Formats: sequence, C-alpha cells, structure tokens
Amino acid sequence: MTSAESNWQQIAQRVRDERRRQGMDQQTLAMVANVGVRSVYRIEHSEPTVRLDVLMRVLAALGLRLDVHGHNQS
Repeated sequence: MTSAESNWQQIAQRVRDERRRQGMDQQTLAMVANVGVRSVYRIEHSEPTVRLDVLMRVLAALGLRLDVHGHNQS
C-alpha cells in the first residue's frame, strides 16, 4: 500500500466514524454538505477521484479539517 492510499483510507475512516458518531446517514451528510450521496460514498470508500472542494465541504459539514504537513513534520 502506498502512502497516498494509506492517507485516503485514514480520511475515509475518520469521515465514516464522525458521520456515524453524529448520527447521520450518508444521505443526510450529503444534504448538509451540499454534495451528492455518491460523493460521500466515494470518500468513505477511499476512492481517490473525489474533488478536493467536495472533500472539504464534507469535512466542514462534520466539523473536521484537513491539515497538510511536510514529510518531516507531524
């Protein structure tokens, strides 16, 4: 597994866990984030074809954010 695949899997798991924690189904999250249900499904299944703006709307709807770090930063 590549680093990018691992990152997508971590994002997918975090989104799915937080959605469930908040008691939302995929359709509700899609509505709140103003994205398609298929987009939520693709994010939660680690499909790397999701557009960044769509991912950011889903994260924002869940109260999450995406942080980017260099290779030597944590």
